[in-house]
Amino acid sequence: MDEQFLEATISIRGVIRRPDGSVLVVRRASDDGWELPGGRIHRNESVRACLAREVAEETGLDVSVREPVEATAWQNRSGRDRFAVYYRCTTDATPVTLSDEHTDAEWVAGAPACDRLSDPQAAATARAVSADD
Repeated sequence: MDEQFLEATISIRGVIRRPDGSVLVVRRASDDGWELPGGRIHRNESVRACLAREVAEETGLDVSVREPVEATAWQNRSGRDRFAVYYRCTTDATPVTLSDEHTDAEWVAGAPACDRLSDPQAAATARAVSADD
């Protein structure tokens, strides 16, 4: 057993679904990879306020932040520790206004969304979609 403590960057992300069941994925400007909207939390900021702020900044969407669906730790390809908490979110809005952090956004069905995402984000998306179904 590895007894090293995690020294991780923490992020809060949303699995955002519309009433038709589609999930929002956004393409990172930095490397063209797809991800769920969200980001890092500020000191003294509540987790739900962080997620609502990050989603609004990145997509222009107003979302309802629901319950957490996944929390996980991993190392990225660079060997850096990561920890993320994923929340189920809902919105009735469709048009997305992207920040400079992203180059594209698509509303896609749950399984195709999972195919585009990293393993931790795909697991969170699958759990959120199954909770809604």
